[in-house]
Formats: sequence, C-alpha cells, structure tokens
Amino acid sequence: MASNDTATPPHAAGSMEVPLKTSLAPPEYNGSSGGGGFKKHALLDVLLRVLLFATSLIGIIVMVTSEQTKRIPVAPGISVTRTAKFSNSPAYINFVATLSVAGLYSIITGLVSGLALMKPGGISTKLQFHFVMLDALLLGIVAASTGAAGGVGYIGLKGNSHSRWNKICHTYGSYCFHFASSILLSLISSITLLLLVWLSIYVLSKKIARR
Repeated sequence: MASNDTATPPHAAGSMEVPLKTSLAPPEYNGSSGGGGFKKHALLDVLLRVLLFATSLIGIIVMVTSEQTKRIPVAPGISVTRTAKFSNSPAYINFVATLSVAGLYSIITGLVSGLALMKPGGISTKLQFHFVMLDALLLGIVAASTGAAGGVGYIGLKGNSHSRWNKICHTYGSYCFHFASSILLSLISSITLLLLVWLSIYVLSKKIARR
C-alpha cells in the first residue's frame, strides 16, 4: 500500500524562514528621523554660537567707544574738563575682558560645532558633554561680570546718597547710553549661553534615551 505522505526537502523548509535584518549602527547614523533631529540641533547650536559672537563683539565695541569729555563747573566762573571712559572703572575693564573671552570662545566652539555638523549624526556625545561644562562655566563668568557692571552703572544713573556717591548720567549722557547698551548686549549673551546649555542637555538626554 503506497503512502500519501511526502517529505519536505530541507532547502524548502529553510526557504520559509524570513531573515531578520539588523543594523549595528547607532540610531543617529542609520538615516532615521532621530538623526535628522540631531542635525537640526547641531545647526541650532552653530547659530546660537554665531549670535554669542555677534553680541559679544558689538558689546565690546560699544563699551570701548563710550568715552565722553565734558566741562564740569566747580565754582562760579570756574570749570574743569573731565573725561569719562570705561577704563576708569575696574568693573568695566573686567566686563570688556569677559566679553572678549566670550567672543573668542564662541569662535572656537562655533568652528568645532560647524565641523561636527558635517559628520553623520552631528555632534558626538563626548563633544556635547564638553560643551555643556564649558558653556555653563562661561555663563557664570559672563553673568557675574554683567551684574558687576550693571551695579556700577546703576550708581552712575541714580547715585547713592548714603555713600555720598553722586550720579553722573545727567552730565555724561552719551557715556551712560553706551554702557547701558553694552550691558544689554551682555545680557543677551548670557541668555544665549543659557540656551546653549539647555540645548546640549536636551540632546544628551535624547541620545541616552535611545540607547
């Protein structure tokens, strides 16, 4: 009696299996949507560093060109010539030096970030971590220098009767306008550094979550 059972050839059984495709590359390198997001973050990082450079440079120029000379009456018919400039105040000298450091830092990190942008996946995790630490350090320095310069500027604007410090902005109007504008630009620099810190932390958290 003949059997109706037929044996399945080994190669036929093997053909029923669907091979699984695996990729050893990390998510940001395989062309997925996450990689595009990291690229956008890297581009935003470069733009923020360009903004940091612009505000630092303009702030330095405005402060350095704040010199103003006026004749101050000291007695009836007697007046003396006095010049107000940023170098008269240690706080303003430190302020200009801090903005110079911020401008130089923005050039270096902007170039590094721009070169990293050309690579697949954008800025590496290690470089992002270094950016967080350096950006946070510079943020503290710029914010402290801005606060010190703002305190001196406020005394120049309002004076301090308890310490017998007279206000000068009613006399040196152009000088006060210059340092007020420079302090405002420095505040923008501080906010830019804060955004850079937040951006780096956000990108790092996304990369850690994808692992």
